[in-house]
This record gives sequence, structure tokens and C-alpha cells, in this order.
Amino acid sequence: MMKDVQGELDRRKIPLKHVGIKDLRWPVALKDKEKGTQHSVANVSLAVDLPHDLRGTHMSRFVECLQTLGPVTLGSLENILDHLKERLQAEKAFLQLKFPYFIYKTAPVSGQRAPMDIDCVYTAEKDEKFSLRISAEIPIQTLCPCSKEISAYGAHNQRALAKLEITSQEMVWLEELAEIADAGASAPVYGLLKRPDEKFVTEQAYDNPRFVEDAVREIALRLEADNRITWYQATVESIESIHNHNAFACVEKGWKDVEA
Repeated sequence: MMKDVQGELDRRKIPLKHVGIKDLRWPVALKDKEKGTQHSVANVSLAVDLPHDLRGTHMSRFVECLQTLGPVTLGSLENILDHLKERLQAEKAFLQLKFPYFIYKTAPVSGQRAPMDIDCVYTAEKDEKFSLRISAEIPIQTLCPCSKEISAYGAHNQRALAKLEITSQEMVWLEELAEIADAGASAPVYGLLKRPDEKFVTEQAYDNPRFVEDAVREIALRLEADNRITWYQATVESIESIHNHNAFACVEKGWKDVEA
């Protein structure tokens, strides 16, 4: 028998939070609203809380537990955390998947369809209870209302990023989060546009000018109206085209409780 060094008694009496592995690239199968299943590659972090009296954890067991992951669902993520807690004798386990996800969007005039990637994160934890946060970062377009108002012609517009992070009591599709982000924008961003589409999108943005403050408030109204969502935080960051800085605005659930 080889000596179990990690399992040695530690007398420093310091409990550790999130001991584990990170930056592991791993194939994943994801639920796709339109196609059923979509395959991607995730950057994975796995961890457990380490008691004060244990010197270390067994890093290989994280990968062993991850090998039981099937198609990513709420149940499969919770199952991984249960395995981690059991195999590593931990009271709390942590799992994070960062991955690109492709949604298909149809150009507004030509009708051409093309994929567009969005960056997503699933962050799951379990002690006595299971919790999951879902995050999606969706490219959108903003057009400055002030620039439109003061200019004789034209207005500065740019790509922006809408980051939506939620917890929910039921399934919320990543495609739905992308639709909410688009609804808050001056105009959506597409994977493929022909000239008639470009004309349409440019004019749509000009007719619908929004600051980042406007965009994030429109997103918040839609998130607030979804009864499945129990908590959210939304941020819109505009990659400014005429300023040497970006602009951003953020809102979190609970704003309705603030006195006017």
C-alpha cells in the first residue's frame, strides 16, 4: 500500500474553501432548445471545502467524478456534486462550466440563418441544498440618444455586451436569455447580414436609440416579469466607438424594493 499523504492529519486547524482543480477542458453535451442537443467544450473548475484537520484532497477523484457527467442538466450537475461530496468526504462541493454556446439567428430581410456564439457559465454548489447560477454574455448594438439629438446627421453606434446572470426554479433556455438581451438593445447583432439586412438593422438602431442605462432597464423589466427567475443581475457594457473608454450599467433583482 502506498502512503496516503493527502489524508494525513493537519494540526494548523485552518479550514479551506474551494480546494480543487481548474482550467480543465472537457467535452460537454448541452440542451439545445431548437436542435435538442448541442456539443461544446467547457473550461471546468471543480472544488470542495476542506476540513481543518485534513492536509489535502485527492485531485484525481475530481476527474473521476466528472467522467460520470452525461448531457448537462440540473440533475446531472447535482449528481456530480453529490459524487464529489461522497468521494472526497466533503460537506460542500463546487462546479463551474464555462463554454461557448451557439444560437441560430435569422437575418431580418434576407432570411439567411447563421450561428452566433455566446459565452456562458454554469456555476453550481451543494451543501445541504443545491444551487445553480446561469450566466450568458450576448452581443447587442447600442446607439447613443445624445449623439442622435445633437448631430445634424448620423449618430455614433457600437457593439455592446449584455451579461445576464440568473437563478431560477425552472428551466430557462440560453436562447431565451439572448432574446431578452436583444429586446433591450437598440438593435440585435447577427452572424450573417446581406446589404438589405444591414440597411434594416442600421435604421432599426437609429429609430431606437438607447444608452446602456436604457438597455439594462429594458432587460430588467423582462427578467422581472419571468416568474421562473428567482434572482438576476444584468449588465450592459458598450464598447464605445468615439470614446477612449467603455460605458456600462448594472441592475440586480431587488430594485423594486427601493423607495422612489
